[in-house]
Amino acid sequence: MNVFESVKENVTARQAAEMYGIRVNRNGMACCPFHDDKHPSMKVDKRFHCFGCQEDGDVIDFAAKLYGLNSLGAAVKLAADFGIEYDSKGRASPRPAKKKLSEELRFKQAGQQCFRILSDYNHLLEKWKTEYAPKEPEEEWHPLFVEALQKQTYIEYLLDILLTGTAEEKAELIKGYGKEVMRIGERISGLAACRKASRDERSGYVSPGNDSR
Repeated sequence: MNVFESVKENVTARQAAEMYGIRVNRNGMACCPFHDDKHPSMKVDKRFHCFGCQEDGDVIDFAAKLYGLNSLGAAVKLAADFGIEYDSKGRASPRPAKKKLSEELRFKQAGQQCFRILSDYNHLLEKWKTEYAPKEPEEEWHPLFVEALQKQTYIEYLLDILLTGTAEEKAELIKGYGKEVMRIGERISGLAACRKASRDERSGYVSPGNDSR
């Protein structure tokens, strides 16, 4: 199996997007990296398609566009990054037809996801600490200001482990705090959805299918 066949059989556009630092929500939507995308307009699954700029293709097209490579260069990069074996002469490699992602790769992806979520949360805490700080000494503290004071040092500690810790420390963090980090990620997504709904309401936006006229 040549490099193109091996990559397309083992890696989806969504897996590549997440590997290369693009956040994909539970609906498979992401902000398109190929144009100035403010709201997620790119669908990523086995293939990708952007409803904004109309970029479309398979996982190799995605990597080629993202890194400015030709198809062969993109396929070779994907094979190297995902640990995929292939036969450069085009003959089938003596390996299972469907090679699962290695444990090392899954660990790497989990670490990247934890770091993105915790980094976003840390930025929110920093924002809340300023935005919701009491203006007067007697003013009651806003719950988000209290949360920022209580959580930021702890979150920065976890981020420091993910950045500079040993492999054992990172593995322990991902195993011990993974579910908590995922809950934080879901909360951030929920807050973002609420902010969007609030902006739409203020602007008079009516989503498709909800027009009462």
